[in-house]
Amino acid sequence: LESGTPFWATGNDGAKVAGAILTEPTEDVRPGSAGKSAAALQSKKAALMGIGKFAAGNIFLGRFGGLKGINGLVFFGRPSTARPVALRGWVKYNQGVIDELGTVPTSRPDLKKGDPDEGQIFIAVGDWTADEYGGDADSPVSVDTSDESTFFNIKGKNVIGAGELIFTESTDGWIEFTIPMDYTTTSRVPTHMIIVCTGSRFGDYFTGSTGSLMLVDDLELVY
Repeated sequence: LESGTPFWATGNDGAKVAGAILTEPTEDVRPGSAGKSAAALQSKKAALMGIGKFAAGNIFLGRFGGLKGINGLVFFGRPSTARPVALRGWVKYNQGVIDELGTVPTSRPDLKKGDPDEGQIFIAVGDWTADEYGGDADSPVSVDTSDESTFFNIKGKNVIGAGELIFTESTDGWIEFTIPMDYTTTSRVPTHMIIVCTGSRFGDYFTGSTGSLMLVDDLELVY
């Protein structure tokens, strides 16, 4: 609602300081959709105070927490006790070639300019707390893009169930996807849900392609 709290968020609040918009509506919707717009996630290089920083197009459950200098602070999660078996939706992905290299992820020390970019969609439910993860009651997981130790771990101890889809090539137009959830326990009840979609999965490291564009449409939880 106009006066309500948004369930979804993007990196636009940070990028707009540098005059860039990463995520916006597009009329290119999936075939047969009853809706009139999809979300277009465009990775870009934004210049702030004369310094260029790569920013990945994204949309996620949570809120944008602000800027620390030229680095972003993001709060992941929204309250939910649900245990879906899958996340289903439609995606259209144009894979770019990495042309911006910030820092190299420890998991991918060989990553370099000229390598193909990768898109990512993931979902997780868990029992994260603001006290431990630095966020707030609604969005407990705080991610500081200047501190790799804060980056979200889909296999972390407070993750109860999760699933992800990595895009290593462009799609042939719109495709439907289903991401099954893998649960580690049947007894723990989630407190929050996290969903992230991005055209450049290493965007937290300011690494990716300005040619990467992901469109997502008609997401639904499967039970």
